[in-house]
Amino acid sequence: MPVNDSLGDLELLVRSRVPLIVVETRDEPRIIELFTRLALRVAQPVMRWSVTTGLQRLDLDLEPQAFAKPPDQVLGQIRATREAGIYLLLDFHPYLEDPALVRMIREIAMGYGEAPHTLVFVSPRCELPDELHTLSARFEPALPGTDALRRMVQEEARRWMSANRGGRVRTDEATLDQLVRQLRGLTESDARRLIRSAIYDDGAITGDDLPAVMKAKYHLLEQGGALSFELDTAAFSEVGGLNNLKRWLTRRRAAFTGADPGLEPPRGILLIGVQGSGKSLAAKAVAGLWSLPLLKLDFGTLYDKFFGETERNLRDSLRSAEAMAPCVLWVDEIEKAIASGDYDSGTSRRVLGSLLTWMAERKAPVFVVATANRIDQLPPELIRKGRLDEIFFVDLPDARTRSRIFDIHLRKRGHDPLGFDLEALAAASEGFSGAEIEQAVVAATYLAREQGLPLDDPHLLAELGHTRPLSRVMAEQVAALRDWARDRTVPAD
Repeated sequence: MPVNDSLGDLELLVRSRVPLIVVETRDEPRIIELFTRLALRVAQPVMRWSVTTGLQRLDLDLEPQAFAKPPDQVLGQIRATREAGIYLLLDFHPYLEDPALVRMIREIAMGYGEAPHTLVFVSPRCELPDELHTLSARFEPALPGTDALRRMVQEEARRWMSANRGGRVRTDEATLDQLVRQLRGLTESDARRLIRSAIYDDGAITGDDLPAVMKAKYHLLEQGGALSFELDTAAFSEVGGLNNLKRWLTRRRAAFTGADPGLEPPRGILLIGVQGSGKSLAAKAVAGLWSLPLLKLDFGTLYDKFFGETERNLRDSLRSAEAMAPCVLWVDEIEKAIASGDYDSGTSRRVLGSLLTWMAERKAPVFVVATANRIDQLPPELIRKGRLDEIFFVDLPDARTRSRIFDIHLRKRGHDPLGFDLEALAAASEGFSGAEIEQAVVAATYLAREQGLPLDDPHLLAELGHTRPLSRVMAEQVAALRDWARDRTVPAD
């Protein structure tokens, strides 16, 4: 959105006579610039305060007033002033735990009719105490859109050319479009910083710059560990089987990436299957197939002991995922995330509600890949059409796929698969999952190393013979899962 939209929204909010405004942002200079311009529109003085510089008028070139540095002094000065004014309080959030300061803020807000003061709390994160909520509103500045981002790239390119005696910044239209897409969701200052990092190292914007830009963007948006950026997205060549899933994804790639705007983009899939059957690897391979960043939502770090914080953490994480769009969001073992307990206090139900609402209403191109092992713990509202496009069942691999899995893991460890009897190995690994086959290859490699011999078929067959796969150890549960999935899901292979 253009800057004018933010300025207009801000003017409307101030003219609505809201006494307290909260602005959560890292782009503090942009907010200061907006309020400086706003002063001309609303004909009110705009003051800036921080604990280091004290109170300073923004719309006039005046020196800071050092006597107003402590937070109690600045609030006292504001309360004693009768003229209307807007006060930007920078990083004031640590002082909101002081009951005396909170009371002073409340008195200033309740006295707005006699002395119209607007207090604006500007911090990367700020939560007002309950007694101030009804007197406040939140303002979210518009982020730069595609046209603004392209202008910023051109501006930074001109600066580089000026500093390098007219040298030209090399790029092509396709790479430039990709860079602009990756910068969506960032503030102006963050976007400019990443543009400079792409240009200034070699005077060019190339495909080699894009992964570094995406990684840096994630680190700017990360939410304290709940959302992680997965760098090692897999190629589908590393996944044995799952041919039906591969075809499904290949057909929908153009629709999701925007290459075919005539088709409605897919929203997500649910992968259900036996543990170790390759669901997590398939989730990584979706991002690899579509050449998209992969984000993993970890519900274990999302939950917070304080009331309401878990839901806020989820909203922040989903907002960051939208800012990273287009991307793949991997929600692993989703049934654990929404399972409720006796001492849950309703948190899981609220988290489920927030997640379902976002899945149904999101506009950003975020493709959800959810994986689950326990179908009996999944609520019906999660798996209905509209939130997810399809439910795939990832079964234990058949003989042909097991042979392919042996081929993959032998190659990965530097062995030539042509030197092994893959058909015999596939027959001996009946009932094994992909993860169990991989571990058999790992264990056989240790055995061969211990004996001082090259890895061969007898080493692998010995380890397969010593292993009791999950399909035998938990035969009843696996059989029940397969029976449930037979008529309710689409086979992934």
